[in-house]
Amino acid sequence: MNQIITIGREFGSGGREIGRRLAEKLKFAYYDQEIITEMVKRTHFTEEYIQRIEENGVLPLLPITVGRTFITRSPHMQEQGLLLFTEQSKIIKEMAKQSDCVIVGRCANYVLREYQPFRIFVYADMNFKIARSRKKGKELTNLSDKELKKKILSVDKSRAKYHQFCSNEIWGEKSNYDLCINTSLIDIKDSIYGIKKFVKK
Repeated sequence: MNQIITIGREFGSGGREIGRRLAEKLKFAYYDQEIITEMVKRTHFTEEYIQRIEENGVLPLLPITVGRTFITRSPHMQEQGLLLFTEQSKIIKEMAKQSDCVIVGRCANYVLREYQPFRIFVYADMNFKIARSRKKGKELTNLSDKELKKKILSVDKSRAKYHQFCSNEIWGEKSNYDLCINTSLIDIKDSIYGIKKFVKK
């Protein structure tokens, strides 16, 4: 069976960088944006639509409860949401079967639970996430710290909703992962050797 590593991460924590560097160090395949690219090929959804659903954290599959109010979705939207999640899960499983790999996000730790992946969750303190986001994202450089914090909280909230929707698990709950990494006080590049050693054990 191939060795599979999944990376869940808070926005701005450096989880994507850890995934990419770890894949390079282990000489594993790396899947992130590649999943969306493959979904565009196989469905009628555009890349923008798929990313919007991921960013919003809500799949238009079932009614969403807000307090005591139910926001209903049309059958067409429900069908699209089901197609999106089903196709994404199929692609993730196909990629996992091809070779040893690192997969970032998209509930891969849950989708691949039968494959027993090594599940990593990456998080960081807010100040560090703000600083990292400002360095990595050109579109975020003009935002104030207050605006950037709001953006980070919004994305993390969306990821939590998406993960719970797909898996009924609590996103970021330590019992759902094999290794949780706080990147607030570490140099990501220098930490990869230690992470690799831990994963290989």
